[in-house]
Order: sequence, then structure tokens, then C-alpha cells
Amino acid sequence: MNSKLVLKRIMTMICLLVTVGILCILEPFPVFAADLNNGDTETRTYRDEPGSADTPEELNNLNTGNMWTITVDGDNGNMNGALRILLTLTLISLAPTLIIMMTSFTRIIIVLHFTRAALNTQTAPPNQVLIGLALILTFFIMEPTIDRINTEAIQPYEQGLIDQDEAFEKGIQPLREFMYGQTQLKDVDLFMDISGQTWDGVTLDTIPLSVLLPSFMISELRIAFWIGFVIYIPFIVIDMVVASTLMSMGMMMLPPTTVSMPFKILLFVLADGWALVIGQVVQTFY
Repeated sequence: MNSKLVLKRIMTMICLLVTVGILCILEPFPVFAADLNNGDTETRTYRDEPGSADTPEELNNLNTGNMWTITVDGDNGNMNGALRILLTLTLISLAPTLIIMMTSFTRIIIVLHFTRAALNTQTAPPNQVLIGLALILTFFIMEPTIDRINTEAIQPYEQGLIDQDEAFEKGIQPLREFMYGQTQLKDVDLFMDISGQTWDGVTLDTIPLSVLLPSFMISELRIAFWIGFVIYIPFIVIDMVVASTLMSMGMMMLPPTTVSMPFKILLFVLADGWALVIGQVVQTFY
């Protein structure tokens, strides 16, 4: 059988399974026929007695005396299951951008990369482990901010207490406060000057999000490189000592990194390096 045809059938089956799964997770809601005047759910709402139709035209007419009203039990009907799934999929597609640009992920992953490079262990730990560790630490650091977004924006919006615009404003405010606390003022001044805008130098509300985001990213890169420089210093000393020792012994053909790497790993383990590095990086956000 043609491989393209097999692949097409597999993709069709996957799409059908996803569609069925989405339909299965939608919560059913009760529908009641109620009178528009008093909300009575017990009184019958037909106009003519059943069986009184004499002609096919009368039989085809809708035998009801009022309109249908739909009430979603336990909610106000602002966000149904399909809309919730749509918003969830949208957030999943935007999650990588939001995590990189508006959280502590950038600083953590750069520091972890410098740590691995200073140890000269090539791919140990692998990239998947470093990214996973950075994500876990990011969620740990951002947990208070996420709780505020859920309490102040998501829950009131689902309950119908605020509209979409107000929910967005309340949801972005905790992230703005987090970014502003980690941003250096000179970076804000830089992008304010580039955009031709002015601010009072203190108030967060006067900083547009288009200025705060790049300012936050520049500040994160600067701090991460400073931490990486500090991490490199003890390992450079080990490299210098090993290189000088091999030079004095006349062992020119032996690469210094081959000898220094075990000593770096030993020093890192004895000093409990991972706990020390990760603990200090996390504390920089508090």
C-alpha cells in the first residue's frame, strides 16, 4: 500500500479521535421549557390539545405557546465548554512565547547552560533535562503570580463578574508587577527614549507593555550573564592550575581539559554545586 495513503488514513483517524474526545469532555447542561412570565416549569406550554390537528398543515405547526429559554446550571452562560477548549488551545500555542518573554525562564536556562559549559561536560546534563529543570523552577517562582491571575481575572470572568477587557487588564497586571520588579530602570529609559515616550521614572502604570517586555528581557540577559561569569571563575582557576602543572612536567601533548574535567566535577560535587547554583538563582527573584 502507498505510504502516503497510509499516512493520510492515520491522520484522518487521529483527527476523528481528537474530535470525539473533545465532544466527550463537554459537560452536559439541563434545558427547561419555562414560561417567560413566571418561570413555571410544571405547566404545559402547548397551545392545542394533543391529537386535535385535523389537517397536515396543522400537524406540522409547532404546538407551543411560548419561546424556549436555555439556562446553564451552575454558570451564567458566558463561557461554555467549546469556548473554554478554544481558549485553552490558544494559551497552549502561546505558552512558549509567554514563558520565555514574561517569566523567570530566560535567566534560569542561561545560568544552567553556563554551569554545564563551565564544567566542560559537553552534553551532560542533556538539553531536555536542563529545559525541564528550568520549567519546574519557573513554575515554582511564578506560582504566586499565577495564583493572583487565577483569583483576580480568571475566576471572576468565568463567574460573569467582569468582561473580557477587564479580565485581560486584571490578568496582565500581576505579570507587569513581576517584570517591573526584575527590570532595571536604565533599560526602561532606553526603550522609552527609542519610542519617543516619557514617564515619571517611578510609576509602573505609565510604562506601556511594548516597552516593559524588551526592558525585562535585556535585564534578564544582563543578570544571567553576570551570574554565569561568577560561576566560571573557580573552574577557570582549576584549568589554569592544571595547564601550568602539565606545562612544568613537559606533557605538552596532553590536553589540559582532559585532566581538569574530573577535578571540576569533583569540586562541583563536594561543594553541592547544583543546590548552590539553583538556590542562589531562585533567591535572585525574591
